[in-house]
Amino acid sequence: MPHQALEDVLRADRGRLLAALIARTGEIQRSEDALHEAAASALVHWGRSGVPDNPAGWLLRAAWRKTIDGWRRDGAAARNRAALELLAAEEAADPDPQDIADDRLRLIFTCCHPALEPKTQVALTLRTICGLTTAQIAAVFLDAEPAMGQRLSRAKAKIAAARIPYAVPGPELWPERLNAVLTVIYLIFTAGYTAGPEAGLELCGEAIHLARLVDALRPGEAETEGALALLLLTEARRPARVGPDGATVPPSDQDRTLWLPDLIDEGFGLLDRAMARRAPGPFQIKAAIAALNAAPLPTDWPQIAALYTRLLDWEPTPVVRLNRAVALAQSGALATAAEVIDVLAAELDGYQPFHAARADLRLRQGRSAESIADFDRAIALAPHPADALFLRRRRAAAMISAPSRANQREDEKKGRAEARPKSNREV
Repeated sequence: MPHQALEDVLRADRGRLLAALIARTGEIQRSEDALHEAAASALVHWGRSGVPDNPAGWLLRAAWRKTIDGWRRDGAAARNRAALELLAAEEAADPDPQDIADDRLRLIFTCCHPALEPKTQVALTLRTICGLTTAQIAAVFLDAEPAMGQRLSRAKAKIAAARIPYAVPGPELWPERLNAVLTVIYLIFTAGYTAGPEAGLELCGEAIHLARLVDALRPGEAETEGALALLLLTEARRPARVGPDGATVPPSDQDRTLWLPDLIDEGFGLLDRAMARRAPGPFQIKAAIAALNAAPLPTDWPQIAALYTRLLDWEPTPVVRLNRAVALAQSGALATAAEVIDVLAAELDGYQPFHAARADLRLRQGRSAESIADFDRAIALAPHPADALFLRRRRAAAMISAPSRANQREDEKKGRAEARPKSNREV
């Protein structure tokens, strides 16, 4: 069916096709419009003549023609003469999208240019490279769709006005730009991973592929190897992430026979290679934490806490401090963990993992009644049914260990009586 064929090729190759168009036109919005128009034409032509042998190549040639038509309509043909000549020369070819993967890397460096703020870098990469809709990107950031649409439009206009180059930066700019690119790739992976067991598969695969592209283009970079190791070690646990009953399963409780051993082996190998370069960075530290979660049980929580302490040197964020507190609690340092979490309460009130972490900590401390309120808040904020089910079970455990409300009132009454100063008669 033409509709299904078009859906399949756009799902698989939209990023490559768009990157190829932008490489030749230098215009993000025009390229997006041309690809959209080409897709609309495909439904008509494929329905009449059948799906071509190379549907992606057909779409690319059609989009090139749409671009040329658009320039001519706008009177911009003279200004884009060089691009027109290139497109005309390529129009007769039968391009294979697999041959233009490096164009996507050029595009991601453009999207991650330091002239754009970090949130815009991620949003623009998700739009252009991964093909998410404006509504989907807005949901990732918990933004309103119109606001995200305006952000994307401003970013495209800024790239054009500032003449931001559509190119992989040279060696002198690589260090300052690499972390931004790796961060965006990691956030793309995270967006896919948090989307659920099935919905996020493509985003995770896209992020891993982009990390491999960066590693292939510039081999020997410890941070790139660390980032790729982190993604692989996390992805390897995906099959065991949700149990047969539909509840999320923590790494330490997962059925390890379901893990993907090839990804684990590759991840450990990349991490070893990165650490041997003695050029530490945040992605290597995160990969080391993922490796400890994948190591034989019992999990080395003190070492994980120490790694989070080191990560704070690069990323002194509330989320890293929260993760460190969780590791401290797992190590048995409940009082220290509680102090850290209490300080973070105001900053992370809307962050679901914070309430889940505090609920678990208070349950460990024997503060069952307080943990129940935290579990309720965490369940209300849970992004997926699997997470909510896991938390409801933890809440049920807190309910079992919590004293009844009547007993609590009686204990409070006894406590007040014991605290009241005694009279001379009582003495």
